[in-house]
Amino acid sequence: MNAPRRVFAIVRKELLQIRRDWVTLGMIVMLPLVQLLLFGYAINTDVRHIPAAVVDQSGSALGRILTQIVSATQVVDFVEQHQDVESAERAIVAGRVRAAFIIPPDLAQRLVRNPALGHGLATPRATDEELSRPVAQWLVDGSETTIAAAIKALRSMPLHELFDEESNRATPTFEVALLYNPEQRSAVSIVPALVGIVLTMTMVMFTSTAIVREHERGNMEMLINTPVLPLELMIGKIIPYIFIGLLQAGIILSLGHLIYRVPMNGALVVLAVATLLFIGASLSLGLVLSTIAKTQLQAMQLTVFILLPSILLSGFMFPYEGMPEIAQHIAEVLPATHFVRTIRAVVLRDATLAEIQPDILWLGLFMLGGLVVASLRFKKRLG
Repeated sequence: MNAPRRVFAIVRKELLQIRRDWVTLGMIVMLPLVQLLLFGYAINTDVRHIPAAVVDQSGSALGRILTQIVSATQVVDFVEQHQDVESAERAIVAGRVRAAFIIPPDLAQRLVRNPALGHGLATPRATDEELSRPVAQWLVDGSETTIAAAIKALRSMPLHELFDEESNRATPTFEVALLYNPEQRSAVSIVPALVGIVLTMTMVMFTSTAIVREHERGNMEMLINTPVLPLELMIGKIIPYIFIGLLQAGIILSLGHLIYRVPMNGALVVLAVATLLFIGASLSLGLVLSTIAKTQLQAMQLTVFILLPSILLSGFMFPYEGMPEIAQHIAEVLPATHFVRTIRAVVLRDATLAEIQPDILWLGLFMLGGLVVASLRFKKRLG
């Protein structure tokens, strides 16, 4: 009879301990809630409203109507207009758009209409050579396969408003040119972004236990009695892990290049600057978590809580453009989102520092803000 009472006493003790551990209690409730919201609401593989640019070399009413017809599919949103193909390609490299729609000067000759159909858009019937040419061309950022597949689906879209319904075209409506990953190999897209996920996991995990470990080992009293300032302590904590992070990034990119033939098109200096800033941002985030957690177990739980949205919302697994607007706002706060976007731009599209400047500035500000917050919280705890 005493055995059930002893077991019940242990159960009661565990429940009381969980109730007092607010971090664990919060994780019990928040983890399934966050996963439900992310997978059920934020994650969407049906990509719509992809930002695109248009280069209308025809300068005609037909070109404007063709743009409206394509925009009506809601697959793309034309957010920029350029006068030449080169400037549109630079917009793709900078990541402002994912594709460029090139309308040729001889659009009227490529379109076939029966004059009897009216609408004031009738053009002479085209020759067999003109029928063999696509109406327009897409230049697509192939570094993300899901985006490329969504735009490739427009390749054979019907244009009943402009085509002669009785004519049989020998080629698809649009020509699609995939830039940076013409073979559509998933490794080309995944390997650079994997650097961001691995660094998020390790850097946040290492430093989230930094301050907690000093408490558990009894070293905090010694640190209190030293002349080390809180900010100096934080900087000293993260410097060793910077070299570890650079080593991890080098291993992933080197093996990715050797094994999976992932191209390395960007400058190493630009890549190093972006990687250093992201490592600093991740380490400062880990330090903030370290000042919140009371045990290493809590620090690990908080790391998982940060890692999950970093994987799902950063664009590593699912396209950023497929997320609802509120999920995109949350993603913009995460350092992983900016780094995944940056490293793909540098490694695959040879982006310069000027072209990735917004993401670089955010990573730098996040790193400085994290260090300041961690220092202030640590100083408060000393009191």
